Amino acid sequence: MSQSYRYTLGSKTYQFNNLAQLMAKATPQRSGDSLAGVIASSAEERAVAQMTLAEVPLKTFLNDALIPYEDDEITRLIIDEHDTNAFAAIAHLTVGDFRNWLLSDHATSHVLATIRAGITPEMAAAVSKIMRNQDLILVAKKCHVTTAFRNTIGLPGHLSTRLQPNHPTDNVNGIAASILDGLLYGSGDAVIGINPATDNVAQAIKLMRLMDDVIEKYQIPTQSCVLTHVTNTIECIEAGAPVDLVFQSIGGTEATNSSFGFNLNTLAEAQDAAQSLKRGTAGNNVMYFETGQGSSLSANAHHGLDQQTCETRAYAVARKFKPLLVNTVVGFIGPEYLFDGKEITRAGLEDHFCAKLLGVPMGCDVCYTNHAEADQNDMDNLLTLLGVAGCSFVMGIPGSDDIMLNYQTTSFHDALYARRVLGLRPAPEFELWLAKMNIMTDTQQHILSDTLPSQFARSLKALSGGQP
Repeated sequence: MSQSYRYTLGSKTYQFNNLAQLMAKATPQRSGDSLAGVIASSAEERAVAQMTLAEVPLKTFLNDALIPYEDDEITRLIIDEHDTNAFAAIAHLTVGDFRNWLLSDHATSHVLATIRAGITPEMAAAVSKIMRNQDLILVAKKCHVTTAFRNTIGLPGHLSTRLQPNHPTDNVNGIAASILDGLLYGSGDAVIGINPATDNVAQAIKLMRLMDDVIEKYQIPTQSCVLTHVTNTIECIEAGAPVDLVFQSIGGTEATNSSFGFNLNTLAEAQDAAQSLKRGTAGNNVMYFETGQGSSLSANAHHGLDQQTCETRAYAVARKFKPLLVNTVVGFIGPEYLFDGKEITRAGLEDHFCAKLLGVPMGCDVCYTNHAEADQNDMDNLLTLLGVAGCSFVMGIPGSDDIMLNYQTTSFHDALYARRVLGLRPAPEFELWLAKMNIMTDTQQHILSDTLPSQFARSLKALSGGQP
């Protein structure tokens, strides 16, 4: 049963009609919540909402669903799969107490792993709203989430990259050149993942075979993915295509996912189909999800919730299917939802913290659109902060400019910078391959070879008309 919340400050009493409104008013400022009409009317009201939220018991989130149980399959997933035994250790806490406990030395990496199944997305979203950026970084750093397919992603002290060789016409030579460029910078251990310019089954199969040929020829310990709709990937599997990972953009409400053309049963079917191929060698995490604050609002499917709470509910969907990779495409939807570099930075840290707290293997597409009030310096800042926070992976794109999707993100050399300055390493299996191929002469210091690896040189010579 929803209840109202009051807080008296001096002679003024603030009232919040329900938990959803309290959550929205407590959220740090962002343009999407302003667009939705749920934002706090002033900095004072936001601070009061945060103080009020801090006093809410965590148990409240189990009894007061922000979207009714009978109306939304994501709510049903959250409630039905909540682990009361894991929750017992924190069941007596308020949101404010939970923040203090998370920041304490008692909340070790091991302890955080034992309680994650007892934390609901709404609890994670609530506590994030009363945390500073440094709090989000400190706690996320303690949350270790490791997954595997042909290599191991998410180990402490490691930062992986998605090699993103998009091309505006899906030109095979252009894609191959970008793959080679990325590999020579040590990029691609999270996945070689293409957003197809022409999104259909036949084109997806063509791109899957291209990447599979490259991985097989050079024995690269990584995985490939064509970021097509989940139902297309199911058809690709049925056609015998070499599918490693199944991709889908996901949202935090049933209505959002319906607008994307799938439901939880669709994802379960795809996961079963991909796992049946048994293509993984180090593990069998076969799903890859992307999220982003504002997706539910843009689909008019947010049920009056703030965009960050909707975003965090998407992590319940991700957690259900034990993915290899999840990433928030943090600035991609545009300034209508995250206006400038400050809002993008805050959202990226929130998303990473909430996902890791829930046990989701979170990476980040550190990005912005060209009409946002942001620039590459903002992205450098967020990339560095996420690297400190233990982010699982980031994007690698030639020149940081995606010429197919028309947005700005991180480049191959940006990822190399982050590894060097923060002492982070690629996935261990991929690191061994980089040394074997002589792509790097010193993998611990990330020193690139001055010469083209011999296997690549022979292939390029053959392409140019010479003898291999």
